[in-house]
Formats: sequence, structure tokens, C-alpha cells
Amino acid sequence: MSISISWRSSLVLPLLLPLLLLVSSSIRCAGAVQTSKLQVLIPQDLRKKGEGYDHRDALFGIPPYGGSIQQQVFYADSTLCSTGSGSGADDIKKGGYPQRSDGSAWKTPFILMVDRGECTFVQKVRNAQRLGASAVLVADIMCMCDRPDCDAEADGGAGFCESEEPIMADDGSGSDISIPSFLVFKEDADEIKKVLMDNVQVRIQMSFKVPAPDSRVEYDLWTHPSDRNSRPIEKSWGVAALALAEHASFSPHLYIYDGLRAGCQDDQGHNLCFNLCTNQGRYCSTDPDDDLDAGATGADVVVESLRRICIWNLYGKKDGVGQQWWAYVDYFIEHCDPFVDNDYSSMAVASKFNDPVCVQNAMDSAGIEVQKINDCMANSGELADLSNATNSLLEKEIADQQASGVILIPSLVVNKAVIRGSLSFSTVLKAVCSGFVAGSEPLICQECANCQDELACVTNNGFCAAKHGAFQIVNGSVPVQLFGVAIAALVFVFCCVATIQHRRQQMYMQDQIRGIVQEYMPVTSQTGANDTSMGLPQDDPDDDDDGHGNGGASAFSIT
Repeated sequence: MSISISWRSSLVLPLLLPLLLLVSSSIRCAGAVQTSKLQVLIPQDLRKKGEGYDHRDALFGIPPYGGSIQQQVFYADSTLCSTGSGSGADDIKKGGYPQRSDGSAWKTPFILMVDRGECTFVQKVRNAQRLGASAVLVADIMCMCDRPDCDAEADGGAGFCESEEPIMADDGSGSDISIPSFLVFKEDADEIKKVLMDNVQVRIQMSFKVPAPDSRVEYDLWTHPSDRNSRPIEKSWGVAALALAEHASFSPHLYIYDGLRAGCQDDQGHNLCFNLCTNQGRYCSTDPDDDLDAGATGADVVVESLRRICIWNLYGKKDGVGQQWWAYVDYFIEHCDPFVDNDYSSMAVASKFNDPVCVQNAMDSAGIEVQKINDCMANSGELADLSNATNSLLEKEIADQQASGVILIPSLVVNKAVIRGSLSFSTVLKAVCSGFVAGSEPLICQECANCQDELACVTNNGFCAAKHGAFQIVNGSVPVQLFGVAIAALVFVFCCVATIQHRRQQMYMQDQIRGIVQEYMPVTSQTGANDTSMGLPQDDPDDDDDGHGNGGASAFSIT
């Protein structure tokens, strides 16, 4: 009996849940290194020795890697699920703790502490950012069940505790958030809140670092070919990888779902997740166009992932740079990727994503020998819908994935530390450059990591226009200095043109007045003769310059 496509779609969707659970569980994996520190500076009795307060970084925002934020803390007496506008926002800023006797608003810059609950983490942090906060501390309101000091009934608690650590995940709308945020566990947050509510000033430092063991940085990018959020960094980072050269070692990882753990293969070895998987449900990936009935499939993504693994192993693994790998990915995204204008086109997916011609063109443009890649893919093990065989390269990727601290795609790991926040070019460059031991940073880091336009600096071989007094346009916006010079130049040109035009107008009017006066207003001289000189020199009738004869009148003016 045949199974219709639409029935298959409704059956496969519930089976996607194990895959999502698999992603969220990876945060518990060993090997992750803490990249931030939370410490109280004032008052001293709140200060914790060693690594400071235990906390969890948000998976959104832009942490200032290599730097820190040290500010006064205010505790909001609002959930910050809504700030309103005008007087509503002002009322929030005038409230909270410590209280101010003059009723003044929070003075920027400041760190804002807010209780967890009633809305998403992203919504709270976004509203705090709008209120002027430099960073946010979200205070948990439930303690961890496995902590000895957890008292679920304390402070009016409802008798509940958390068996799993909460994750400050992005709700899908956090791309506009530019400030960092931490989740502080209830026991620690309660101590800080108590001091603040006693109207005592608290000053906190939030530090962001990457382990720097030596003069060579090792960094890994976890992604998969159909991930939309990976495209910007995949298209832009190639020039930085080449500039870092021997100073850094890059390794790409293609995220493959273990179909066996996700329940995509039954006891008889049959594929239960259909076109999301290959090898009878053994290796799976997400559907690139979110359409199980048409277009590219999860199985196509698995095939492309294996192809990129082979390209890296043959053309990038030796030097840790992979010029051909970056060139291939850039061409693939530009010409073969189905993602068009923020939406997928089923026709583009079907004809391009796994189209042999487009894939071959991508490899040809990058200087990759197609036959070598095909041999690598074949030698790693069979990859087919009806085969239940294992593939050595995909098995290794799954093993590396389970041993890493990856929690979401895309993820960047620098010196075994998972980098939090959005993976913009600026964030990645700062994170990688902060991984060098002090004094060993290459030129690209010395000149570009703190440049106004990092990508332009790297592209220009480490020349930062802003540092050397030149003007540059960043993200389509004109710098204030350049705008001011342009306005001054326009004003100067306008004044010159106006002056010239004014003088020309005066000369023209003078000529007109002379003509009119000469024609209609004859003046009688003392001799009684008509004199039309009007202060205009007349020709000497006898051409005698010695003063004899009837000379022309001179210097006669009307007053």
C-alpha cells in the first residue's frame, strides 16, 4: 500500500520533537569552558572569591569579548514585560531599588536586575535595553532542586523547584539586542536583591574572556548547509581566515542529527522520518524549505554536509585555513542556496540546492577536483535511502557533536570555549582575537578588532581608516565627521555662488540704470547746453588731451 505525501508530512512533524530535544540536551556535554565572570565589587561582603557568582550566559545579545562592564546595579520593581511609552517608561526608571530621595531616574550607564517570569528573556532584555541598560541580570525565582540550599517554600515560594537548569534562549526575535545578559541563580540573586532593597548601592563587574593558552588560536564553527543564520558569517569570514593564516587553526563541523537516538529507525531498521534522513533513518537533518512535500529534503542536506566535510579534509585540514573550502561555500550560498529574499522558493530548491551542475560549478570555481571529492564521499561509506550502512565521516561528526558544548546552530567554539551571542563578523573577530596570549596578536587583531568597521579593515589588509584619520562608511551609514565636512563644503560653495551672482546682478542693474538715465533724464550744464554725461566720461570731441577745446565732462554724479 502506498503512502501519500500529505499523510507522510503529518506523520513526520511529531517525529521532529526528538531532534529538537537532542539539540537542547547538548549543553550538558563535557568540554565547555566558561567565557564570562560575574563579580560584586561593592559592597565587599557580597564579593565571592575565585570565579565569582555562578551564572548562565544568554544565547542572544553581543558580549564584548576581551572587555568588561562595570556599573552600578538597579533592581526593577517591574517584570519589564512592557515598558509602555512616555510617562510609563519614566515611571519605571524612577522606581526600583535603591530608592532615590529626589525621585530621579536611573542614571546611565547602569546594569539592570529584573525578576524572571511572565514573558520571554528576549522581551525583558530588549525592554531593559530601551530603558538605557548597559547589561541585564535576570534573577531566577525558583531554586535548583539539586542544590543543598534550595528552599522552595522560602520567601513565599510555591513549593516548586527546577530539576533542569534554565536556558536563556533566543525566542527567534533577539537579533536586535546588542547588550549582554546573565541568568543569576535564585540563592545568589536573593542576596543581591536584599542589599539593593535596603537602599545600599551595589556595583557589579561582568567580564567576558576567551581562554588564551598560547600564541595560536583554535576555533570551530558548527553549522549545517541549510541554516539561514550561518550564511552571513560563512560569506564574510573567508577573508579573515586567510588574514589570520598560520596564527589560527579553523575547523568546520557539520551538524548531523543522530537518527537512531532521535527515534527515526524502528526495530526492523526501517526509516520512520522519511526524506529527513538517509540510510534508513540513521543520518538526518532539517528540511531546508520547511516543506516535506516538495523541494530539497533533509536527506539532501546530509549529502551536502558530507560533501563539505570531504572538501575540508582534502583542501583545508592541513593548513587550518581552507581557502578553497571558503570559496566553495561562498559560491554555493550565492548560486545554489535555496534561500532567496528571506523566503524559500520550492522551484529554486528543487533545481539548485542539490543540483549536480550547480555543485560542480561551485567546485570548479573554487579550484576543487570534483573526482577527488566524489571518491572521498564514496570511500567513507554508502549514503543512500535504502542502505542501513554506517558512514565513517558522519559518525565522527556525531561523536564530535556529542563531546562538544554546542547548544544551538550556528555555534562558535574558540579554544574550547563556546561563544555566546549572535555570530556577526565583529563578534567572531573579537572572540578569536581575544584567544591569543597577550603580545602575540597578529596584525589583523591589533588593527581591526577594535576598528569601527572590522570587515573593511580586514579586507584592506589591516588598514583601519578610522584609526588613521580617514573617513569610512559603516553599514551604509555616514560618519558624523564626514557628514559635517560635506555640509561645510556645501555651505561654502553656496556662499561663493551667491556672492558671484550678487555682484553680477549689481553690475547688470548699474548698466540698466545708466541706460535709462541717459535716455530719459538729460541734465543741463552751467552753460545751458544739454549734458547727458551723468557722471559718465564723454569722448573729447577734439581728441585733445592737453585740456584745450571742449573736453568731455567728467566725474559728474547724481546725489
